[in-house]
Amino acid sequence: MPRAIIPLILAIAGGLAAVRLGPAEHALVRRHLENFPEIEASAHLLRPWLVAALCLLPALGSFCYTCGGTLARYVSRQFLSIFAISLSTLFIIWLIGDLGDNLDDLKQSGKVVNFAVKLYTARLPEILVMLLPYALLLSILYCLGRLSRSREIVAMIQTGRGLARLTTPFLVAGLLAALLCTGLNYQWAPGAVAAESAIINEAKGLDRMAAEYVRYRNASDRRLWMVGAFPPDYQQGVPLRGVTVIQERHDGSLESILSAETATWSPETRKWSFHGTRRRFCKAGAPPHFQQDLPDPLTIEGWSETPAQIIRPGLPATQLGIPDLDDWLDANPPGTWASRGGHLTQWHYRWAQPFNCLIVVLLATPLGIVFSRRATSGGVAMAIFLSAGMLFFSNVCLSFGDSGHLHPALAAWLPNIVFGILALFLFQRRLAGRPIHQTLRKFIPSQA
Repeated sequence: MPRAIIPLILAIAGGLAAVRLGPAEHALVRRHLENFPEIEASAHLLRPWLVAALCLLPALGSFCYTCGGTLARYVSRQFLSIFAISLSTLFIIWLIGDLGDNLDDLKQSGKVVNFAVKLYTARLPEILVMLLPYALLLSILYCLGRLSRSREIVAMIQTGRGLARLTTPFLVAGLLAALLCTGLNYQWAPGAVAAESAIINEAKGLDRMAAEYVRYRNASDRRLWMVGAFPPDYQQGVPLRGVTVIQERHDGSLESILSAETATWSPETRKWSFHGTRRRFCKAGAPPHFQQDLPDPLTIEGWSETPAQIIRPGLPATQLGIPDLDDWLDANPPGTWASRGGHLTQWHYRWAQPFNCLIVVLLATPLGIVFSRRATSGGVAMAIFLSAGMLFFSNVCLSFGDSGHLHPALAAWLPNIVFGILALFLFQRRLAGRPIHQTLRKFIPSQA
C-alpha cells in the first residue's frame, strides 16, 4: 500500500469531521453572540476554525511520518506504539480514581453508564491536556531506553546518522501535542470543569448550574446584583434564578430592593423581565414600603447591565477559555473594583501551558539516550525529577500570579523560560557528545 494512502484517508476523515463539527460550533457561537451583543466577537468567531484545524491534526501527523526517511519512520513506529500504551494506561489509571469519586453520584441517576459516558466525553479535552505531557515523558524515556539497551542508537550513529536526525520524530510529536493542547486550551478544556459539575448535578437530580451565588456591583449606576444561580446554558438566554437587585441613591442611602424568582434579558429590546417579583422602597426614618399589584413579568428598561456583565464574575478564571477571559478583562479594565490578577494569569497560562509538551520532550530526549547500561536508570530518574519540578514550579508561580505577588505574564511563562533554557542546554550537550550527568551533579551540592 502506498504510504500516501494513510494521510489521504486521515485528511478525508478529518475534513468530514470538520464539516460536521465546524458548523455546529459556529451555531453555538452565533447563539452566544445574539445573547451577548456587547462582547468582542472576533475571539469567539475563531472557535469553528480551530475545531476544523484540530480535526485535520491527525492528517498532519501522518503527513510528517510519510515525509520522513527510513530511520525517522522506524523510530516513529517504536515511539507511537509505546505512546499509545502510555496514554491509554494513564487514562485508565486516572479514570479508575476519578470514577471512584463520582460513582456514588452517578448511581443516583439510575443510568450509570449513560451519565459516565456523557461525563467523560465532556471532560475529554481537559483529560488530554492534563495527560499528554506525562505520556510523552514516559513513552520517550522507554523508547530511547530500549533502543539504548539494544545498542540500536550506537548502530544508527555509526552509520552516519546523527542524534539530531534520531530525535526529530520526538520533536515533531511534541510540536503536534503542543498544537493540540493550544487548540483545546482555547475554549474546551477549561469549560470541561463547569460541564462536569453540571452533569453531576443532573445525575443527582439537581438543577444543572454553571455557578451559584454570583455578586456583581454596577458602581456607576449604584446597583448591586445578587444572583442565586445561573444554568450552564445561560449563553442561550436561559433566565437567571434567585435574583436580588439593590438600588442606592447618589448619597449612598438605600433606595429600593427588588427580589425575583427569575430574570431574563432581551437582546432585541435591551429590557429586563422579572418573574415572581417583590419590590420594596426605602426611605430614611420610615419603614420599607412594598409596591403592590406588581405585573408579572415586571419589565424594566434603561438599565445598562447585561447578563454577560453579571455572569462573568461568577465563573472562576480556571473555567474560562480565551474568548471568555477576553470578555471579562474588557468588562473589568484596570482601576475597577475587580482584581484582574487571576484572570490575566490564566489568560497567559492558556498560551504557556502547551509548551510543556515541547519542554518535556527536550528534557526527556537527552537524558533518555545513554551509551551504557548503568546510566539508563539515572537518566530516567533525572528526567522524571526535572519534569515533576517543572510542573510543581508552574503551580507555585500560578498561585503567586493569582494572588498578585507576581506579574501575571511572568507567573505563566517563568517555568517555561527556566526549564526551557535548561532543556535546550542539556539537548545541546547531548548533540555535542558531552557528558550530561556530570554537568547536572555540579548543580547538586555535595555532602561534606
